[in-house]
Amino acid sequence: MSGMNKRERVMAALRGQEVDAPPVGFWGHDFMREWTAEGLAAAMLEQVRTYDYDYLKVNPRATYYAEAWGCRYRSANDPAKRPEVAHWVLREPADLESVRPVDSSAGPFGEQLEALRLIAEGLNGEVPFVQTVFSPLSVLGRMANDRELIQRWMTEAPDALNAALAAVAETLAAYARACLEIGADGIFFPTTEWGAADACSAEQYEAFGRQYDLQVLAAAEGASFNILHVCRPHNIMDAILDYPAAVVNWAVHDDGNATLADAMKRTGMAMMGGVNEKETLMNGSVADVRAEVQEALRQTGGRRFLVAPGCSISPQTPPEHIHAAVAAAREQGPREQ
Repeated sequence: MSGMNKRERVMAALRGQEVDAPPVGFWGHDFMREWTAEGLAAAMLEQVRTYDYDYLKVNPRATYYAEAWGCRYRSANDPAKRPEVAHWVLREPADLESVRPVDSSAGPFGEQLEALRLIAEGLNGEVPFVQTVFSPLSVLGRMANDRELIQRWMTEAPDALNAALAAVAETLAAYARACLEIGADGIFFPTTEWGAADACSAEQYEAFGRQYDLQVLAAAEGASFNILHVCRPHNIMDAILDYPAAVVNWAVHDDGNATLADAMKRTGMAMMGGVNEKETLMNGSVADVRAEVQEALRQTGGRRFLVAPGCSISPQTPPEHIHAAVAAAREQGPREQ
């Protein structure tokens, strides 16, 4: 088959239907421009146009969620470096009591919604896009600026921790609905470090992650392009593959993680990934990048699959490597399963 537009290609891949080529998209920070709605929108639209992506995963500054509850950050003024923490709000268990729902349409959330409006206007319905919405546990971890502190409170202050998580989940659920209303095709939902067995046991995630994750995902129910992102090595993807999403994305090359072929047997969700953003995309050759895309297509048959990195790519990624990945995906015609 031929002649699919980008939206048709992505939606067919999500349904496991035949495509003229697997959809492809990469995402990464623009640390210098992501501080304003206009800057973020311009950076995201530029990425889509430069590399001719089939879909856009909006990649806002990862700090904006915690900013909504009073955390402050400053730019490193370096295009290769993430923002620096200037002030965080959770230091003692008693601080958890101050975490209340906030307005999901104001402050940093309002800024992001304006960026989405500009992105929707720029894409004009031609390229599906999703907004990143961190899990409640991820947001609370950033409000504490210390993973070990949250881990300790799971034992020492579970009631206060759950109350704070509920407030964050309520806010993020309302925000997820607002993202869809403004034009996003879904949300990209990362578990961040909390989705790794090294950071959180299965029992801890069941107690402090799952119910709040599901509350946010329920608010996005019905969207066509919700993505579950389980990053880090030794991830807990198997424990949350029942989450309501259309796609699952993870770093297939990280230690202890499932391959694309294995994961396809475990879930009916579409697969997203296949390219090692830390090694091959950064330090390999063009031939290495092309070979990695081709191996991903071999494992999946090119069906129910979207070519992507395992996580955000570095701003220093060689542009020719991204172009090579896109070209390798486009060279593939329809494949039988």
